[in-house]
Amino acid sequence: MNNILLESHSIFGTPDIIETSAYYEQKLGFRAISYLDTQEPHICLYRDSTEIILTDSGGRPVIPNRELYGYGYDAYFITRNQDALQDALEAAGVKFIRKLTDTDYGNRDFVIEDIDGRWIAFGIKQS
Repeated sequence: MNNILLESHSIFGTPDIIETSAYYEQKLGFRAISYLDTQEPHICLYRDSTEIILTDSGGRPVIPNRELYGYGYDAYFITRNQDALQDALEAAGVKFIRKLTDTDYGNRDFVIEDIDGRWIAFGIKQS
């Protein structure tokens, strides 16, 4: 039963699906495909082999994991070439919580805050 799980997609509820989609396109370099006229309206965001699915929260605000549980990210994307990605996101004016660093748990990553207050890490295990 090797390699049963293939990929995963983050699903983010958001109070303004159009505004959040625009942020991810303009600031983070994702490409959006809208499915707002479907039975379960959503927008798919794509960058490289990563997908995020945005759903409408009905106006309810996002409550990040750090507020719910006292710590934690809301998503962690495995990345290569973090220096180039960090530089591109900085140039786009993205809010950084922590710049690229080696963590005490063996990852090299950085953390941003998105338009809805989610903390998203981009990194990879070093060993």
